[in-house]
Amino acid sequence: MAFRAFVSVDLPRLDRLEPLMAELAASRAPLKPVRLDQVHLTLKFLGDTEEALVPRIVEAMRASVAGIPPFSIRLVGAGAFPNLRRMNVLWVGIEGGQPLIEIARRLEAGVEPLGYPREGRDFSPHATIARVKGRGELDGARGVLQAHATDPYGEVSVDRIRLKRSVLAPAGPTYSTVEEVPL
Repeated sequence: MAFRAFVSVDLPRLDRLEPLMAELAASRAPLKPVRLDQVHLTLKFLGDTEEALVPRIVEAMRASVAGIPPFSIRLVGAGAFPNLRRMNVLWVGIEGGQPLIEIARRLEAGVEPLGYPREGRDFSPHATIARVKGRGELDGARGVLQAHATDPYGEVSVDRIRLKRSVLAPAGPTYSTVEEVPL
């Protein structure tokens, strides 16, 4: 049986993000915010994944973190992909994310033989905080992101990566851990 999957670094609830999220909500922009208890760093989105592939995905995860000790990252700043003029995804930035880039690169190579194609762009460490939904006015959200472009949101220790199951529902996705691999 297949399930929707991704590999991530889970983040603790970052209460320092609450004012930013409240300002984005007050902007009345057509956004679908990520719940603060679900903010994470996606290393690789896998999509539909057969249960039988889990052991091989976990092997690729182990290989992706081999020789990389636990490290800390800082969540700093806010922005949007692809850019502030054409916003699709709103994010909080990551400082100290070089090990994440290496893990993602190795993971991408490790799961490609399992049928997961490489991304068409380089990995850019970030935590998604909202997605644009609809065609409404986005100037208010742009202004909020610009006002918080360099704000610090906290430091997080990274000591494991997780294979996550995502179940989509009208109220929003629910995530659960399938497997975790320590650094």
